[in-house]
Formats: sequence, structure tokens, C-alpha cells
Amino acid sequence: MSENMRGTAVPVPHLAESLVSATVGKWLRQPGDVIEQYDVLCELITDKVTVEMPSPIAGRLTALLVAEGETAPVGAPLCLIEEPNASGAPGGAVQPAAGASAAAVQAGGGSPAEEAMRSRYSPAVLKLAAEHGIDLSRLAGSGLGGRITRKDVEAHIASGAVNPGAAAVQGGVIPVAQAERDAAAAAAAEGVFVPASPKIPVRTTGLHLSENPPHTNVEAEGRMTGDREYLVDVTPVRSIIASRTRQSVTEIPHAWTMIEVDVTNLVHLRNKLKGEFMKQEGINLTYLAFVLKAVVNAIKDYPIMNSVWGVDKIIVKKDINISLLVGTEDFVLSPVIKKADEKTIAGLAREIDDLTKRGRAGKLTLSELEGGTFTVNNTGSFGSILSYPIINYPQAAILTFESIVKKPVVIQDMIAVRSIANMCLSLDHRILDGVICGRFLQRVKENLEGYNQETKLY
Repeated sequence: MSENMRGTAVPVPHLAESLVSATVGKWLRQPGDVIEQYDVLCELITDKVTVEMPSPIAGRLTALLVAEGETAPVGAPLCLIEEPNASGAPGGAVQPAAGASAAAVQAGGGSPAEEAMRSRYSPAVLKLAAEHGIDLSRLAGSGLGGRITRKDVEAHIASGAVNPGAAAVQGGVIPVAQAERDAAAAAAAEGVFVPASPKIPVRTTGLHLSENPPHTNVEAEGRMTGDREYLVDVTPVRSIIASRTRQSVTEIPHAWTMIEVDVTNLVHLRNKLKGEFMKQEGINLTYLAFVLKAVVNAIKDYPIMNSVWGVDKIIVKKDINISLLVGTEDFVLSPVIKKADEKTIAGLAREIDDLTKRGRAGKLTLSELEGGTFTVNNTGSFGSILSYPIINYPQAAILTFESIVKKPVVIQDMIAVRSIANMCLSLDHRILDGVICGRFLQRVKENLEGYNQETKLY
């Protein structure tokens, strides 16, 4: 057994009920590092959030079994850690974790094992090789046990050793699906086992759905076509967002409506309270807290807005859990304010501030991103005055609050300058119709226009 394959296997943790796999975003420790228990080993990307993976044991990190960007099922070994008291174990053998992949654990076997590791190609490597007509057996790998990584293939391409007339890239463009099929066929011909992508259930709540939405037959360019464009790799998080939004627009028949709200009194109220609130709470008193309170109170009057579509039923949720959309430079998160109907305006403001800050810092947990029943998005913070939001699947509706702008309006046959904002609502037309949504928006409007100088924050 080679020295670098000794130790106890650290598996992909079971972070949530619906989680079946995770992708390694970045390794924060390298082989040879001394690890204390609970030291962060790597970043794990799930379909909801990026989390930091703590080490369950202390010892010396001997091997990384999953490369950055690769996905492993729950229970599969991520790395090997040699514990201080493991020297007495027979041969210092690898201790496989429960449910771990036997093939991966058995990789520690000297030269034959290293050869086996070298011949294991990731789907990304196989696809890239197929696109450029590269014989992988002629490449030297820089990964674990000589394994060929995507960077090795990219370096080989950049070196100019690739024949631009290779059949795989004739015409400059090949379908991704065809490339994957060719890569799988090539691997099978060489006796290399390429595990199929795990079939991940969309939901485990038993409401409906039995499979992921089909993927579009998108074409990928086999080479750069000039200096007028460039390619950006799709990150795992971006891929998940693309899949979820496509699932929403594919399965949910969206309808859309909008209403205009006079928030002049709300503007005066916030201007009156925001300074004292900052001194007392240490956070900004935003309009969004008032909007959430108005929406939550309206949902109490129209609970059908707080529902999801089942196979043969509509399931109305009693708890009002409001999902927010928090954007970063690269992606969008949807943290949830649980039981928002039990919170005051001040309480909602604190939750908004906390979830937003921790979301942009990547500090949210999976439980804080699950269980939303209705989504509110503050697109007005970007200067938007009108938007058509995509429903946060499987919820029934999503509401956006747009920018507050001053407009001349007619009041009792006189023109007055008022602070006006639009609210836009996308709805699942299987559950909701124009009448109920119109009444719901009218109630939100009444709640927002009902704020006055006597409104209490606590």
C-alpha cells in the first residue's frame, strides 16, 4: 500500500433529507497537512447552498479522493486522514466509511492501485478529450495517483499538441450530448467504468414529480472562434439555478399581474423611525420589512396564496414562511424567514439583515434555505420599476416590490406629487386565478397604504 493511501476515509456527510450528492468546490487543505477535529477541509456545493466541510477526526491528511468540481454521492469517501493512533492497525489499512464506494476506498494498493486511479476519468475529462480528439493514455496526470485532471487536458490543448483537424471537432461545434455519448463509448471500449450521473429525485415530499426536467440539446463550441467572444465555465451553483428555474417555467403555468401602490405615508413613517431604529438595533430599517408585514397579513386573509400544487390536491400551508431572494455577484440564494406571521416589523427587519449578510458571506445553513411557502423579492433595490419574476418552485406565487418613485397623481380632482411603487405578482395558474390574486394584491396595497405615524415597529 502506498504511503499516501493510508488513513480513514472521510465521507460526504448527509447534510439534509433530500440531499443525495455534493460537489467539491475547493479543497482548503492538502495532503500532508495536519488536521485538527472540526478543521474545515473543503467547500461542498449542494443544490441549495455552499457549506464548509469540517473534519470529523484529527490526523494527517494523506489523500484527496474527489477532485475540485467533481460530484460524489452522500457516503462516498472524500479524502483519507491518518489518525495518530492508527499506526497500530493492521497495515494501516483504509477504514471505509459506511456506505462509501468500495471502489474508491480500494484504490490504495501501490502501483496497480495508482494505475487504476490513473485510468479513472471524470466526465469533464472524457468530454473534453472527445471534443478535441485526445488519446488520454498518452497524457501524464498530475492528480492523485497520476490521475488525469481537466487541467491536464486543458494544458495539453493549450500546448498546441492537439490536431485541429480531429474528427471530434470537425465543423468547430459538436452537440454536448453527442460528445458525452462518444466519451462514454470510448471509455467503455477501453474497459473504463464511468459511473452514470446519479438520478436525483426532484423532491422527496411525495407531492408529485418523478424525474428531473429534460435538458436542452445545447451545442458547445469545440474551440475559440475569435476575439469577439469568450467562454465562461458554468459553475455547479449556476447549473443548479438554471435547472431549478427551467423546472419552474416548464412545469408551472405562469400568469402575471401588477398593482400600483401609494406608499407616501410609508416613506414618511420610515424617515421618522430609521434613525432611532439604527441607534437601537444597529441595523438599517428597510422598506422590505414593512412590505413583508403587509404581505404576511394579506396571506392570513387569503391562505390559498400560501400553497403548493399536488398530484390531485392543493396543499395549503399553515406556517407562513417567507423566502427572500438574496443576490450575489455570481448567484441567488433564497433564505427563509420561518413563521413570519409571528414576527413584528422590527423582528422582520432583524431577520432580513441577518439572512442577507450571512447569505452574501456564504454562512447560511441548509435548514435556513428550506421550507419557504411564499417568496418576496425586492427588485426595487436595483432601480427596477417592473419585473416578471419566476416562481420559486414549488410555491404558488412570488411577489416583487419595485422602486419607489415620485409621480403626479390625481386626488379628488387635484394633482399631487406622491411616492408610488409597483408590486408584481407571478402566480401558478393551476392554483390561483385573477380574482383571488387581484383581491390579494388589493389587500397588500391596503396594508401598505394603511401605515401611518402611529404604526408600531414592536
